[in-house]
Amino acid sequence: MSTSLPTAKAEPASRLLTPTNHLLVLVDFQGQMAFATHSIDSVQLRNNVSIVAQAAAGFKVATLLTTVAARSFSGPMFDEVTDAFPSHELLDRSTMNFWEDEHVIQAVNGAGQRRIVIAGLWTSVCIVGPALSAIEQGFEVVVLTDACGDVSTEAHERAVARMVQVGVQPMTSLQYLLELQRDWGRAQTYGLTTGIARKSAGSYGIGIGYAGAMFGASEG
Repeated sequence: MSTSLPTAKAEPASRLLTPTNHLLVLVDFQGQMAFATHSIDSVQLRNNVSIVAQAAAGFKVATLLTTVAARSFSGPMFDEVTDAFPSHELLDRSTMNFWEDEHVIQAVNGAGQRRIVIAGLWTSVCIVGPALSAIEQGFEVVVLTDACGDVSTEAHERAVARMVQVGVQPMTSLQYLLELQRDWGRAQTYGLTTGIARKSAGSYGIGIGYAGAMFGASEG
């Protein structure tokens, strides 16, 4: 048995997200769906969705926005999403599982990405369905679990567990933002990242703002 150590290299893992190595799909962030969501506070949900949408828009991540029965039942998509993507088409469906909608799948294939990142409502239906479908067809799937919600904590947690068992990778909204930045030396997106954090990332954002103010004062 070899006892030699591997050689460490200052290189990121291929599994880490970058702005160009995945497709983000935001699913059914609509009023009627949110009304019955109880696994997460609605303000926190909208905050987390805002982080994801602003990050994706700012880093120019390929993004699809899809709704279910927008005119007849579920209503319009959250402003936190549509404000970040004002020119994006909303792909409306009748299917609960967007992976069963030909129009959405054409857009998925058009993006040309093997890695799919998903967030939406509800976790146990509109997220589990496409996640399991994509995994079975050879895609890699990441679910932003704190930017998802369900009718109960039990429903959300069982859905996440079910997805993880087949290889889905769970992440959080703040983790998504920081993984896209990943190096504070990237000056082009430094202001974008810290700005989103200050606005929507709770106590972490407060800390970012305080540190920035102190640094600015010391530089002056």
